[in-house]
Amino acid sequence: MRLTITPGQTHDIQAAGVLLEGICKGQMVLADKAYDADWLRELVSKQGGWANIPPKPNRTSPICFSPWLYKQRNLIERFFNKLKFYRRIATRYDKLGSTFLAMAKLACIRLRLRHYESTA
Repeated sequence: MRLTITPGQTHDIQAAGVLLEGICKGQMVLADKAYDADWLRELVSKQGGWANIPPKPNRTSPICFSPWLYKQRNLIERFFNKLKFYRRIATRYDKLGSTFLAMAKLACIRLRLRHYESTA
């Protein structure tokens, strides 16, 4: 799991390149329509992964997309919903980005450990 923070006015796709560095061969990237960019798809395929991103309405060339696999993105959305239960994350009390990122990472670790405890 990788996290990064960007300025508020920055689009999330600008951080996608850094977050997707080093993905393993055969991994799938699930993202929403905002991430439908040719350079992002090429980056994922160069690393041996597969991008399952729904096409934007203005896309001219057809792409391979599986709506069935895209439903798994629900797990990602539920994870971010649980992350927002931490008041310090939802309201961002921290003034420095580094302390906010550290708290977000700690909250992610706690959520991940809770998930493993409930499945064990």
